[in-house]
Amino acid sequence: MATADHDSSLDITPYRAGSPGGSPSSSASQEIRLDGDVLACACPDCGAPMSIRLWLMVADCWRCGASIELTEEQEKEALRLLREQEEERQSAASQTQKAVAAIEPTMLRKPKPPPAPRTPPLPPQTNAPRVAPRKSLPATAPPAARQQPPPLRRRPAATRLHPHLRARLKAAHEKGLWGLFFSELLRNLPAWLVSLVFHLVVILLLGLWMIGPEEEDLSITLATRISDRDIEGGIIVPDPEEEAFEFEDPGELKLLVSAALPSTGISPELETPALHVPDPIGELPQLSQLATALPSSATGTMFSGRDPALRSQIVEKEGGTSYTEAAVAGGLKWLARYQNNDGSWSLDTFHLAPRATGKESGQGGHSDTAGTALALLPFLGAGETHEHGEYSEVVLKGLQWLIDRQEPDGDLSGDGIGRMYAHGQAAIALCEAYALSRDQRLHEPAQRSLDYIVKAQHPAGGWRYEPGMAGDMSVVGWQLMALRSGTMAYLIVPRKTFEAADRFLDSVAADRRGSRYGYLPGQTPTPRMTAEALLCRQYLGWPRDHLGLQAGVNFLADRSPPSQAKADMYYWYYATQVMHHLGGSTWQRWNQRMRTVLVDSQETKEPHAGSWAPRGEFSQEGGRIYMTALALCTLEVYYRHLPLYREDVLQGIWQE
Repeated sequence: MATADHDSSLDITPYRAGSPGGSPSSSASQEIRLDGDVLACACPDCGAPMSIRLWLMVADCWRCGASIELTEEQEKEALRLLREQEEERQSAASQTQKAVAAIEPTMLRKPKPPPAPRTPPLPPQTNAPRVAPRKSLPATAPPAARQQPPPLRRRPAATRLHPHLRARLKAAHEKGLWGLFFSELLRNLPAWLVSLVFHLVVILLLGLWMIGPEEEDLSITLATRISDRDIEGGIIVPDPEEEAFEFEDPGELKLLVSAALPSTGISPELETPALHVPDPIGELPQLSQLATALPSSATGTMFSGRDPALRSQIVEKEGGTSYTEAAVAGGLKWLARYQNNDGSWSLDTFHLAPRATGKESGQGGHSDTAGTALALLPFLGAGETHEHGEYSEVVLKGLQWLIDRQEPDGDLSGDGIGRMYAHGQAAIALCEAYALSRDQRLHEPAQRSLDYIVKAQHPAGGWRYEPGMAGDMSVVGWQLMALRSGTMAYLIVPRKTFEAADRFLDSVAADRRGSRYGYLPGQTPTPRMTAEALLCRQYLGWPRDHLGLQAGVNFLADRSPPSQAKADMYYWYYATQVMHHLGGSTWQRWNQRMRTVLVDSQETKEPHAGSWAPRGEFSQEGGRIYMTALALCTLEVYYRHLPLYREDVLQGIWQE
């Protein structure tokens, strides 16, 4: 590259595209050209085109790196070229607007304000002019058009700046000293250090995101097997020898009569005002006119699952299937067919009912009160009342028959076998009907039936065949269930009655924990009496983690599970309720066997289709009516009584 002194100036030969190798032309020219929006001139050293940066008054050569500073005359010439270009643009825009206005309809033409004058090009210290359409200029201008500008001055070699240094100075001017410092710092940092800092920041942000607020009492249990509830009607019965039961067997322990057992936790006696009920009671068909709605305080009681709107969802949630519900429907249909015209059911002569064929078998002992009460229980368990449901007329006639035969002191036992058995079962039916309907005409019959049980209790706390007799575990179970049904219906039962019954249970317990029970004090414990006693203990306030309850449930589940080979409907009825209240894996195993055995053993051929034949010990006394009623109540366990220890059964199901 040629050099010159600071005061000297050089002629610049214009670059000609056709010159071989890009060498300078022989004819000197100092012309500044406008190529589109780019100002250019020829390099005085090599003849290559040089782009002019007007804001710096400098022209750089891309080929040899020469830097030339523009004189004041060249600057004015460049501004003039830019100004002429802008004027031509405004003129073209004005002609376009006139052409558009000429073709617009007259009625749509609106006066338009004159275009604002365009701002002249900015001084050299600002940015370059805006981009405009490319404009071609002649290589040389005629001599008469404009005066030749003075020649360009080359900056002395000593004052020329390296392009890299000029870029650094420009960045310092734009960013400031601190901005330049940080940009240089980041540019010179090693790559590994930048990567390390970046990843540390990312890890910190991910850690803050993953750590959420601490929540208490939350747990998730993952199962590796499919629940039996996911298989409709499936039979998944694990071998009890392969899976240990939930509770440890406490072993054989002898009875210690003086051992103190936990408090029953019975609530104080309810103090409710006496209700005036017309006397005599009259016919039940008029009761619907005086029916009242269930009070809000009863929401969530043990009868809430019988609501028809909730029943199907509770069945699925608690382990039932469409097969169990179909069995219930068939059993209710069979019972309704064998109701007598007066509203009763007969254990021994149901084959003589108006719709019977006369060929039925399975007659039991004589007790129309027991037959009527037992037959009503599965209808009420399914949510059927004398006011609502498919069998409302059936329930109405049955309740009317019981009330018509109730003695003034509340006695419902009637004639026949098992007088206190029959009274306890009839009292349960009246209390449940009152609880479900809140029909005030049922209040007095139900309350009087409970009063009779209270008066018939033996001083030692039990009940037996006749009022005042020393108790046995079988009769006690029915009386206690009637009393608890009454308290859930807001009827009055003295607290001392429950406390005395709890003492009786202590007397028939075969070990100090109260895990096994016999029929009478001092007798050998049996699964049947143990199941009935444990259900009473649950309703008298034993908690779920009581050692006696845990060991007793283990005793039941391990020794006498439901089996086709050895039917025991009385035992299955009580044990199923105990297991359901307790829940857990023990209930799931029991439920799988129970529902399978009962569904498979239901009769499918006429005239007994829908019923269960009396099989097992003591079933002959009750006959087919007794066997069918208890089987239906057992299959209704999912919703008949809500679990005592699980308050979340209606969660997500209850409809307001």
